Amino acid sequence: MQLSTRVQNLTESQTIAMAEKSRALKLQGIDIISLSLGEPDFDTPLHIQEAAKLAIDQHYFAYTPVPGYLELRQAICNKLLRDNQLHYTPEQIVVSTGAKQSLINVLLCLLNDGDEVLIPAPYWVSYYEMVRMAGGTPVVLPTSIATDYKATPEQIKAAITPRTRGFMFSSPSNPTGEVYSQSELQALADVFVQHPDITIISDEIYEYINFLGTHHSIAQCAEVNAQTVVINGFSKGFAMTGWRLGYIAAPLNMAKACSKMQGQFTSGTSSIMQRAGITALNDSLQPTFDMRDAFMRRRDIVYNGLKNIEGVLPNYPKGAFYIFPDISFYFGKKTANHHIQNAEDLAMYLLDQAHVAVVTGEAFGNPNCIRISFAASDHDLQRAVENIKSALELLQ
Repeated sequence: MQLSTRVQNLTESQTIAMAEKSRALKLQGIDIISLSLGEPDFDTPLHIQEAAKLAIDQHYFAYTPVPGYLELRQAICNKLLRDNQLHYTPEQIVVSTGAKQSLINVLLCLLNDGDEVLIPAPYWVSYYEMVRMAGGTPVVLPTSIATDYKATPEQIKAAITPRTRGFMFSSPSNPTGEVYSQSELQALADVFVQHPDITIISDEIYEYINFLGTHHSIAQCAEVNAQTVVINGFSKGFAMTGWRLGYIAAPLNMAKACSKMQGQFTSGTSSIMQRAGITALNDSLQPTFDMRDAFMRRRDIVYNGLKNIEGVLPNYPKGAFYIFPDISFYFGKKTANHHIQNAEDLAMYLLDQAHVAVVTGEAFGNPNCIRISFAASDHDLQRAVENIKSALELLQ
């Protein structure tokens, strides 16, 4: 069967690929500590589970409106006002089957062939491929641990061309866990207000896993609010990864376009999940805050362990549940059975020798790093750091 050039040119997600390798080794009876996937290791809070059961009992079985139930979209508006001081109407909200679909909806509605999207690196693995799928050209803005892996206004100014249509970033960040401050976001807004044809795509899926206390959105900068699309969802902050529920808050024309696009793909997302989402937003956030506190504790376990390993340069995440250490010190080193030439080699070495699954930083646009998820138990994280240290000490 002849396959399209589009799918043949598409790169497989390396986070998913590493997770599959981990599962295969576990099936062989090997005790793998999997720190590769970005998935909370907590159950969905009970009151959200009960809301889904109630939705079944109340027979919410029919097709849903393409942009989502009005009650859910109103709950999202209320949340945006309560938590972010952002004013939206339900007509500006589109609910999708996860934030991932929300992102591709926006790109498909925004880009024509050859249009450019600026993406600070490190970036979430799918950003780059999504832009290409939508016919656009990703323009990568490299950053480093020295700048906390954040793009600067000067860097963005230099990268803007007449073809630039978008700027896509996350805060808190996947894969680094870094968080843009209010002043840093304002500095970016000062650039983009000079370019009203550029759409800012602000991925805020890790909003509630913020160790600084307050989440700031670039949409709060009034001068660029009309050119900003906020992406968010329920997977990370509410431990609802498998529920597949995300949304955008956007200028009205973009919201209408995304609803139109979605109507030809998936239509409205699951009725049961949407009813649960209403409860998640309207009821107590205490379980979410408890998860955040656990992730903060785990961040310190991993950071304190890694900083004491020779040649490992970890950043200190301010949110999310990832750390993104520079491990280039080990390039060129070897054992009898392994020769480490790059981050992918090191990730495979750690899987084989330390039985710890991580992801190469090359997948996120930085070939000198690896991404470690600390969405695992304290015990497993302590074991993982010890195993990594022992494995790296064998490299000469």
